[in-house]
Amino acid sequence: MGKSALHAQDAIELVPALADGSLRAEVLAEALIERSAALEPRLQVWAHFDAADARRRARALERGRALSGLPFAVKDNIDTEGIPTAYGSPIYAAHVPALDAACVALARAAGAWVLGKTACTEFANMTPCATRNPWHAAHTPGGSSSGSAAAVAAGLVPLALGTQTAGSVIRPAAFCGVVGYKPSARRTPRAGVKANADTLDEVGVLARSVADAAWFAGVLAGQAMPTPSAPHQPRVAVTLTSREQALSAAMVQAVQGAASRLSAAGARVALAGRTAAFDALFDNLFVAQRTVQLYETARALAPEWQYRRRALSPGLRELIAEGRAIRAEVYAAALQTAATVAAGLDTLFGAADIVLTAAAPGAAPASRKTTGDPLFNRPWQLLGCPCLTLPGGLDADGLPLGLQLVARPGDDLRLFAAAAWVERALGAAEITHARCG
Repeated sequence: MGKSALHAQDAIELVPALADGSLRAEVLAEALIERSAALEPRLQVWAHFDAADARRRARALERGRALSGLPFAVKDNIDTEGIPTAYGSPIYAAHVPALDAACVALARAAGAWVLGKTACTEFANMTPCATRNPWHAAHTPGGSSSGSAAAVAAGLVPLALGTQTAGSVIRPAAFCGVVGYKPSARRTPRAGVKANADTLDEVGVLARSVADAAWFAGVLAGQAMPTPSAPHQPRVAVTLTSREQALSAAMVQAVQGAASRLSAAGARVALAGRTAAFDALFDNLFVAQRTVQLYETARALAPEWQYRRRALSPGLRELIAEGRAIRAEVYAAALQTAATVAAGLDTLFGAADIVLTAAAPGAAPASRKTTGDPLFNRPWQLLGCPCLTLPGGLDADGLPLGLQLVARPGDDLRLFAAAAWVERALGAAEITHARCG
């Protein structure tokens, strides 16, 4: 396998070559180091990247494990033993964890190794980092898993870990034209991840294909997540939600066009089942998720607020102050809203395996002072639904548009099986590989 093409190879292509010795981890490491040297000045993906350390980690690997020799990147709010982890904040600029986060330890136990730490927004909130969108450097890559999405899209690494509290995996994956997977609540261990909102925080995966994401997610969850090659026409419910007016025309067309193509390919496609009473309840989730997030973030970052407030950005100080002002009974009511909607979720799904909806309001905004709006991720996050982003085409400016596939809580295996079929039916992988190649 020639070194010049290694950066464009999917994980499922690299692992067999690493296992049989036709590709050495050191050769793969060198190819990705060269790729980073060429693109990092423009993209600013890395929070910490040490080429010499990366070479040493690649040489020290033991063969014979599931992911032996496969490099991955880790979002900067996730602890890595011996590798600086600043949580996107100058407060922790000199912080070097003594232990890996559980998700990193599990990946390393399977034989994968950490190539570097990817840039993230301040404490995985809304204040942007320096990372640029690989499709157009003037546009945001999304956040808070900004560097992880951009690194995978640009071919700097085949897999990356991210985290999501509102839309921090799904949205940057959409903006950067890659696959993003956010699991059902508590499917992936969160120990060693800087807390943001305990009800909502989840560890997710950024990859260039559904198969890659499923493989990596299976390692983290301790459960294989097959993406069968045999035909499996899924049952698909389609919704633009009550916030359809916030979607760009191109995004509406992407969802509707995808639904038509899936139907033509053999999927059973229908509008999501809804009643007036359910719609009213579901509509409350958009505000309820934000209430839960702000209330819990204000408490998770209480030490930084108390002792290092001046080192926080003005935007984060405003969010924490807003969260501190939320009354306990308002927070409790938001949680109850989620529980009530979750109990009636079959009204929306009906007989469907997955819901097809928008991953973001549109393509990446033409600004690096924002990470975009997580509006279309908030309800699913509060419900604990597993979600997956697939590229759904390009807008008139040539920027990716992300489709969001959603399954019932706990139905991660069904989500991956359906997503693999949808990916093939839509040719979604071609968009991702067009950028990283």
